[in-house]
Amino acid sequence: MKKTVNQDDPYTYHLYYGDEIGSPGSAVTFFEVPNMVKNRPGRNQISALSLRVPNDAALDYWDKRLDEFEVFHSLGEKQFGRKIIRFKDVDGLTIHLVSDEENERKEAAHPFKDGPVPIEYAIIGLGPVRISVFKKEKTDAVLTKLLGFKRAGAYEENEKLLTVYHTGERGMDTEIHLESRPDLESQNLGAGGIHHVAFRVKDDAEMLEWVERISDAGYTNSGFIDRYYFHSLYFRESNGILFELATDGPGFQTDFEVERGTYVELPPKFESRRAEIEAHLTPLDTDK
Repeated sequence: MKKTVNQDDPYTYHLYYGDEIGSPGSAVTFFEVPNMVKNRPGRNQISALSLRVPNDAALDYWDKRLDEFEVFHSLGEKQFGRKIIRFKDVDGLTIHLVSDEENERKEAAHPFKDGPVPIEYAIIGLGPVRISVFKKEKTDAVLTKLLGFKRAGAYEENEKLLTVYHTGERGMDTEIHLESRPDLESQNLGAGGIHHVAFRVKDDAEMLEWVERISDAGYTNSGFIDRYYFHSLYFRESNGILFELATDGPGFQTDFEVERGTYVELPPKFESRRAEIEAHLTPLDTDK
């Protein structure tokens, strides 16, 4: 969806993957960090992300597709009453494919029409994010008292209790699944780890209110940051989980071309340095 650079280190890629139109809340992004050590999973980490597929039949398709690509995975599990497939990518990142069949809120989906996956089985958006922490009550307080999440229920998995939180209009794409894991060592974030999770904010006016609210609550934060495609605020809660708040606009349509993702798109502040920046980037063929 977007082949650009890390704005804090423009000599490295920041790759955005999302739906056909770059909808707010659809993006999963990856940083390229050469020579980074492998992630050591543990407590105080964002331990899994999930992607929604249209229904249970789509999971059957993905079961066969993952077999075809020789990706080890589990099928037949349930998560909060929903069918899932669980697997890891080449860096060890845990990913869940979740059936949208039982989702409380259905939105218009915009999967890629010309992708390698038939549109009736294609990924339609983000699902729940799992967070594993040392002291669950601290993160619970941030989610419910500061950020306005509500507890939606709980479920057990491998004898561990996970609490489900939702916000806004409910639905899987608003959910956090939180578990207490004092039995684990602290995470050593590296390649294959999840750096942060972002929550949507309507616009700049609302963002400025959040800057004040989070500052008043005593959390050190980044303040308002202009990321060109959106505006952000970052802060860490008491267990060290990094949260981002990001506005829906200006949006990826700002420089969204038909051949999006096939060449390096730079925010205006970096355009004068294009030749210098591209000389440092690893060649990456993203032609369709």
